[in-house]
Amino acid sequence: MSEAWKCKAKLLKTEVYALYLAYKDPRVPWYARIIAVCIVGYAFSPIDLMPDPLPVIGYLDDLILVPLRITIILKMIPKEVMDEYRETARATMVKGKPVNWIVATVIVGIWIGMAILAIGIVLKHFKA
Repeated sequence: MSEAWKCKAKLLKTEVYALYLAYKDPRVPWYARIIAVCIVGYAFSPIDLMPDPLPVIGYLDDLILVPLRITIILKMIPKEVMDEYRETARATMVKGKPVNWIVATVIVGIWIGMAILAIGIVLKHFKA
């Protein structure tokens, strides 16, 4: 069973990388490019918006939301474009998973902002 999951995870990583390669292609509509960049940035980010240690919710984005988003964006990109970049992605993924540090920085900023907001609310509550 775990081998099947590992295989699916590897296919998902390859699919995300193929999306990364495809978003630059002029045959991809502009709106699909914007959505693809968001999906790829989030998927390659070393930091999740929902950290994995959170029970159930932590893995929700990895197991359900990312594949769902990929399924939706694939309907917007021409099949021949994705087929071409899937092949390139398979060859490239042998070297390792790319990381998007810009999106990681944005996500860290969101978490820091939420922490500051939460601390401010708690401090305000105790002063009252």
